[in-house]
Amino acid sequence: MNRILEKEYFSPNVVKLVVEAPLIARARKPGHFVIVRVGERGERIPLTIADADVEQGTVTLVVQAVGHSTKLICGLNPGDYLTDMVGPLGRATKIENYGTVICSGGGVGVAPLLPIIKAMKEAGNRVISIIAARSAELIILEDEVRRYSDEVIVMTDDGSAGRQGLVTAGIEDVLNRENVDLVVTIGPAIMMKFVALTTLKHNVATMCSLNTIMVDGTGMCGACRVTVDGKTKFVCVDGPEFDAHKVDFNEMLMRLKAYN
Repeated sequence: MNRILEKEYFSPNVVKLVVEAPLIARARKPGHFVIVRVGERGERIPLTIADADVEQGTVTLVVQAVGHSTKLICGLNPGDYLTDMVGPLGRATKIENYGTVICSGGGVGVAPLLPIIKAMKEAGNRVISIIAARSAELIILEDEVRRYSDEVIVMTDDGSAGRQGLVTAGIEDVLNRENVDLVVTIGPAIMMKFVALTTLKHNVATMCSLNTIMVDGTGMCGACRVTVDGKTKFVCVDGPEFDAHKVDFNEMLMRLKAYN
C-alpha cells in the first residue's frame, strides 16, 4: 500500500497527490506511468507520473475525477492509502538535444508534460510550452511550466486567460514564425489528433502520449491496442508515446467511447 502525503486541489475535479513510493521514484523517467487501485475490488487506473522526488521517496500524480474510480482516488486525503500502485510502466520519453521543441498540453495533460518540459530544457533545447484549457480556472501548473520553458503561451477556449483559441492556434503561430525541430503533445485524444494534422502541414516531427483504455498494463489483455503506421501496438508496453503522424486517431477515438 502507498500512503498519500500531500493533497492539493487544482480545481473542484482535479487533484494533485504526492504519494510515498521510493522504489518507483528512483526508477521513474519522463513519460513513465503507474497503474493505481483503491480497494481490493477497485478498478485499475493508469496515471502518468507528473513528478518524482528521489530523496523524499515520493511521486506526484494528477487525477481528474471523471468516473467512479477516479472520484474515489480524488476523495482520498493525506494519511490515506492507495491499495496498489504498480510502476513505472511504459517506455520513457526519448530526451535529447533536438534544437527547438514545442511542448503542448491540454487540460490535465499538462501534468505528464511537465517532466518532459524539464528534461528537454536540461538537455539543452529551446523549449516553447503551449498550455491550454477551456477556461482560466482549469489551467494547471503554469508556474512550474514557466520555470523550465523559454517561452510559455496560454490558450483558453473562452479567452479568460492568455489568448482565446485552441492549442493548435498557438502551435500554428509558432510554426509560422520560426523553425521548430520537434512538437510534443499530451492531452485529450481529439486535441492530439488536430495537433498532428497541424504539424503535418509544416512537416514537423510530432510525438504524442496516448491515453487509451488500459486494464492490466502488461500487454496481455489487449485493451489498450491502437493502430500505428498500419500495425497494432499496445500503449502500455509499446508506448505511451508514438509518432503522432502515424497514429490512427479516428480508430482510437471510436474505441475510447467503449464505456460511454
